[in-house]
Amino acid sequence: MAVWLLFFVAFFLLRFASVAQVSNIYSTGFELSEDFDFRDTLTGRGCTPAGKQCWTGTDSHANGIGADYFFPEEQFGQQQAFIGRFVLTNETGILNVWRPLNYDPVAAAPPIVTFYVTMSIYDSRAVINRDCFRWSIYNTNNGGERLFSIDFDNTTTEINYELDDERFLFTDKLFQNGGQYDLVVIMNFADNLWSAWLADVQIVDSEPMTTKGLALNLGDIDAVWVNYPLGKPGDNFMVFDNYAVTAEPYPFRLDPVGRLSNGTFFLRLTGEPGRQYDIEVSDDLTTGWSLLKTKTADADGTVIVDDPAASDYDRSFYRARLVL
Repeated sequence: MAVWLLFFVAFFLLRFASVAQVSNIYSTGFELSEDFDFRDTLTGRGCTPAGKQCWTGTDSHANGIGADYFFPEEQFGQQQAFIGRFVLTNETGILNVWRPLNYDPVAAAPPIVTFYVTMSIYDSRAVINRDCFRWSIYNTNNGGERLFSIDFDNTTTEINYELDDERFLFTDKLFQNGGQYDLVVIMNFADNLWSAWLADVQIVDSEPMTTKGLALNLGDIDAVWVNYPLGKPGDNFMVFDNYAVTAEPYPFRLDPVGRLSNGTFFLRLTGEPGRQYDIEVSDDLTTGWSLLKTKTADADGTVIVDDPAASDYDRSFYRARLVL
């Protein structure tokens, strides 16, 4: 995978730019053109011949495909998925629906995974009970171990999160019924950290993906409906759309350190600990690039790169590439 970072030096004037290659793990808008039919439930509809839309769940009830929940109005006729609204037949009072992802960030290399979804929670109308709706991230071990969850409590409208220590923590943020929100979760599998934003407001900042040493891979990202009290669900429901999961390499950068009196120029590469990078140099961008050094990032993610020949030219361009 060629992921380049470009760095320009003219005396002590610096210019920096980076481009990361993003890979799509899975995405859908739940449209009819993608083989989602509003006459079917999300989990009971079967799979396409290509197996691209195989959603499954712990119950075939209380989920489905709807339309026209989200704005703007020019999106009229577009479909969304939902969970809730109808009585569960599941005795646990919990519904999980998911599309298997089975992504191993170590084997696949890009360890930064981003989950994006547009969502809205509609309040109960015919009954007084209200429930919780969650997004839960599971690994692939033992049929899926839960790593962490983001919880939307429709009784209090509080937004909470739960790590694998089973303790709920309040984010200090609330949501509004019927409000349309973009949820973004960034998972750094290399550093065992995750963060989340709702409507561009950060609600979780750099929490551990696992506190128990569970396997750091991605099995699935579930939409979850939790009845409370058990056996007396509300007719509230969560609608969601624009479900997307992407992966990209660990971010890395080049920074200037300084120049010795003999003209040797030093840079600092910051990247993923233990990963190998090629650093190349060019004096004019027209005659091509030359390999300057191949360096492995230290345990702190940094490594110093020197260019003894920097005195031979008035300006230079540097770029780095993830190798291993």
